[in-house]
Amino acid sequence: MVLINDTYRHKGLRRQLSVLLKEKGIIDAGVLKAIEAVPRHLFLNSSFIDHAYEDKAFPIGAGQTISRPHTVAFQSELLELKKGEKVLEIGTGSGYQTCVLLEMGVKVFTIERQKELFDKTKLFLPSIGYNPKFYYGDGYKGLPVFAPFDKILITAGAPLIPAPLIEQLKVGGRMVIPIGETTQTMTLIKKLSDKSIEKTEFGEFKFVPLLENKEWGD
Repeated sequence: MVLINDTYRHKGLRRQLSVLLKEKGIIDAGVLKAIEAVPRHLFLNSSFIDHAYEDKAFPIGAGQTISRPHTVAFQSELLELKKGEKVLEIGTGSGYQTCVLLEMGVKVFTIERQKELFDKTKLFLPSIGYNPKFYYGDGYKGLPVFAPFDKILITAGAPLIPAPLIEQLKVGGRMVIPIGETTQTMTLIKKLSDKSIEKTEFGEFKFVPLLENKEWGD
């Protein structure tokens, strides 16, 4: 799809962003290619558009944010995505992370608990050529009817690893989740069997926190 508001300048800025992320340690060529493809400026309010390709987070309404490109790339890289895999995303938010996943050739099931964002993003993403499976509701519960998933990505700070999502992860699958209250530790969960997981931590990040009633946001 040719986007009228996606200019050669924007594409050049995305290439520069890709180079910056590589300098910051992102090595997955598929992730970098996806970052170059997704027009991040279209996801931002007009007051932030001039800064769209800086490595910064910005507010998107409903008390939520669009994550830093490095955070999006880092989480995507940890998933070790393969084309055709089935991925559950908890916290659609602006849909930017969703589009990066789609650009990597996976099938995305995405859940958003903020009705305002859900309604907006469900209309917006198809308008720029991206078509995940959208769901409105409590991401903590996942989507058991579509389980198991090859990979699961949580885009909000969580105080713990949610058991319902572990159950919905395929044996051999990977879950990436930021765990913590004020700041979060990026955590990779590998499901070794129906009864065992392996946990690896990757340093501190800053996310919008898990809200009350175990509901999630981007």
